[in-house]
Amino acid sequence: MNDLLKKTQEICRIYDIKPQSNMGQSFLISSQVYKKIVASADINDNDLVLEVGPGLGFLSAELLKSAKKVIAVELDKNIAKVLDLALNAHSIDNIEIINENILDFNPSNLKEDYKIVANLPYNISSVFLRKFLTTENKPKSLTLMLQKEVVERIVAEPGKHSLLSLSVQYYSQAKYIDTVIKDNFWPQPKVDSAILHLQTKKESDINLSKQEQKVFFRLLKFGFSAKRKKLVNNLAGALRVENELIQNKMESVNIDINIRAQDLSLDDWGKLFAQLRSIMV
Repeated sequence: MNDLLKKTQEICRIYDIKPQSNMGQSFLISSQVYKKIVASADINDNDLVLEVGPGLGFLSAELLKSAKKVIAVELDKNIAKVLDLALNAHSIDNIEIINENILDFNPSNLKEDYKIVANLPYNISSVFLRKFLTTENKPKSLTLMLQKEVVERIVAEPGKHSLLSLSVQYYSQAKYIDTVIKDNFWPQPKVDSAILHLQTKKESDINLSKQEQKVFFRLLKFGFSAKRKKLVNNLAGALRVENELIQNKMESVNIDINIRAQDLSLDDWGKLFAQLRSIMV
């Protein structure tokens, strides 16, 4: 039996921790994967790291080898207590444990630049990404363990785009780091995971105002409203204009009028938005 699995099961036995499937609790039991996550996050001794879902602290310990400070946000009250006990026992002072739902956490409380490292419950991944990619105080980067299928959707290219991939790629550069098969977790989940790295874009690289971004993403939602239909039909129906008007706008920026929403690049969507902005406002 692997040493990390033994330690995990022993800690759970001693502190009566029962992994809750409804909270997405599966503990990573591979030291090699922990090291890969930290390496992917490119942590150095000047970095403040916001760690989400620290679990039993094995990733925290790996992060502390490189980071200036770690703020670990843990939803489970019992696990947060175990982490506090471990910190006190080892007199570790450059980590802070916060027992809170990360979706309630206010990043504006962080007074310096920070990076996120997280082993996220799959059921909050979309909401989490929206929160931290659109907040005023964005992280410099996010290195996340997510369901493999979700990571594949996020890094998709034209032909397989979705609202999720376009939304994430609008605010960041997305990179698929590596697959983590389900054997690396205890209890073993039903699906494989993957490590995703997101390098957030600077505000100067995002050429739309906050208000314009809302209109832009409304256009995307219109475009994806019926995946099997041509984009021109979806947009004409949602905007209540003639198909010919949408076709003319698409042709003016060299977009095929027979294309479907998933086939456009982010750049194409930007060009189309510039043509349709006056209709939508």
